[in-house]
Amino acid sequence: MPNVIEVKDLNAPELEPFTRLTEAQLRNRLEPEKGMFIAESPTVIECALGAGFRPVSFLMERKRIDGRAEELLRRCEGVPVYTADREVLAGLTGYVLTRGILAAMRRPRLPTVEEICRNARRIAVLESVVDATNVGAIIRSAAALNIDAVLVTPNCCDPLNRRAVRVSMGTVFQVPWTEIGEVNSDWPEKGLARLRSLGFKTAAMALRDDSVSIDDPALRREEKLAVILGTEGDGLSPRTIADCDYTVRIPMAHGVDSLNVAAASAVAFWELRAR
Repeated sequence: MPNVIEVKDLNAPELEPFTRLTEAQLRNRLEPEKGMFIAESPTVIECALGAGFRPVSFLMERKRIDGRAEELLRRCEGVPVYTADREVLAGLTGYVLTRGILAAMRRPRLPTVEEICRNARRIAVLESVVDATNVGAIIRSAAALNIDAVLVTPNCCDPLNRRAVRVSMGTVFQVPWTEIGEVNSDWPEKGLARLRSLGFKTAAMALRDDSVSIDDPALRREEKLAVILGTEGDGLSPRTIADCDYTVRIPMAHGVDSLNVAAASAVAFWELRAR
């Protein structure tokens, strides 16, 4: 039987992960072993459980307990399930639970860059991509198009941000990812040197006069390639572009200057995939 607890006190401390803690507080950089993230929707939670993540607690509409959540709860016996009607939960969380179920889960220990890149041939590096929707969409494309790993710079949006997790449709639990560097000064110089030491050539996605087309045969011949994608609007930093082995562009038509970074990632991952 699930451990169902009716929500009566909206200020109860056990509800803080769902109601009052910011993304930064959930992440808890000072004490990583206490860090959490929020998984939203049955599909995403099922992906997390399949990847070995364990929930701390659930928050859901009452009607979901004997509905879509029944199988989830059977797999998580003893985990507290906080519940109330839809209207109460909307007031509690500040947004309507469109899929009716949230799970607070423990954050994993992040692997090292060396661990996840050891057998990789194609990886993506996200430099300062701050929009959670874009991060989630890029990771979903990475999973679908056979990218072996994703690295994020220290000032990039957290891939376990609630929105990023949801937009990724749970693929953030399937594609190996980690941070490349602990502080902003670790990128790009130290980070790119680290990639070179692991045998990767680097391809900066940028619109420059000296860039090569994404279908250049030289790119396809590279045994190990890191595709570097930059922040929304400004793109990659000049220092990153200068230090990469290739500057790569996606040819545009009809006067369009560029694609959104998430759309560009899908094109790049498909064209530059290992063959």
